[in-house]
Amino acid sequence: MQIEDADILIDLAQQSLILPRHHKQYSISSGKNGIGETENSGKTPRGWHKIAQKFGTNQVENSVFIARQATGEIYSPELAAQYPNRDWILSRILWLQGLEQGFNLGQGVDTFARYIYIHGTPDDEPMGIALSHGCIRMRNQDVIELYDLIAEDALVYISEHAIESNFFNQSTDFF
Repeated sequence: MQIEDADILIDLAQQSLILPRHHKQYSISSGKNGIGETENSGKTPRGWHKIAQKFGTNQVENSVFIARQATGEIYSPELAAQYPNRDWILSRILWLQGLEQGFNLGQGVDTFARYIYIHGTPDDEPMGIALSHGCIRMRNQDVIELYDLIAEDALVYISEHAIESNFFNQSTDFF
């Protein structure tokens, strides 16, 4: 696979998610423990992935998920105060599966088994800095838009290095 094949590019260096075919770019928050594939590390995995499953169709913005199930709760500051230690997963979930055996797929490094998602987070959480438990966090409106634009099985490339904007078609004025 070549980077040109990716439907989603995630740039961990610049904390951004790029949809090259849609000329869109979003600010994200990745793993506060850094970059890596090891199980139970709290780090964000690198390399080639696909969107294995999507959750949240027709859920309202700020819907709360636990174990990929909508709880019926809607996130609010009052709910956050009631559950101060919850890792909030909101609005939509795109569950990633690694595609590189021994790197992000398989025993001890499996992205899917680590429950690494692209998901919404409370809108007062900062973007552009690494604060997650390994997942890719996005603003709720952004993750809903992403969810609607991207199909299951879409190819995702997660890079620890900055993705050069000149990689994209020079005729676009987006980048």
